[in-house]
Amino acid sequence: MAKFTVNNKVHTATKVSPFMANYGKELRMGGDIRRKGKVESVTEFVERMKKVHEEAEAALKKTQEEIKRYADRSRKETEKWEKGDRVLLSTKDLVFKERPTKRLMERYVELYTIEEVVLSNVVKLQLLSSMRIHLVVNVSQIVWYKEEGKPIEVEGVKEWEVEKILNKKKIRGVEKYLV
Repeated sequence: MAKFTVNNKVHTATKVSPFMANYGKELRMGGDIRRKGKVESVTEFVERMKKVHEEAEAALKKTQEEIKRYADRSRKETEKWEKGDRVLLSTKDLVFKERPTKRLMERYVELYTIEEVVLSNVVKLQLLSSMRIHLVVNVSQIVWYKEEGKPIEVEGVKEWEVEKILNKKKIRGVEKYLV
């Protein structure tokens, strides 16, 4: 009974039932087996089946375009990665035994170099052999490494040159700057 229901139900994408798409007629339950009626010729049947298949194919293409348009609304363009780019690896799916909680862990670890761009969304990294993860990772797991600039040595102390101070805040008597 379940097969009958599935095969007799009109599909939302093709607008015809699976039985109609395969055999060119509607599936009937019961009825007179010895029914007398006109039998269509083979050429008429073939033409009707071609028409049913063309309509189902057009309906499927329309549905695919609608689904693609809906899915593309939330997608963004992937960044262009190249061999030799320096990146940071996300700790989201990594397991570290020496760190007891994820809350106290860094979001990104180490500085790695892209060894090869496998696909537009998959890259192969030059990882340490001690890391027991696969060398090929999705680009959602990496971020660009932004160099902060080179430190300048002033009176024996390394300091960085600041372009602009964005904000200043006093926390527990110590001034903190956002640069």
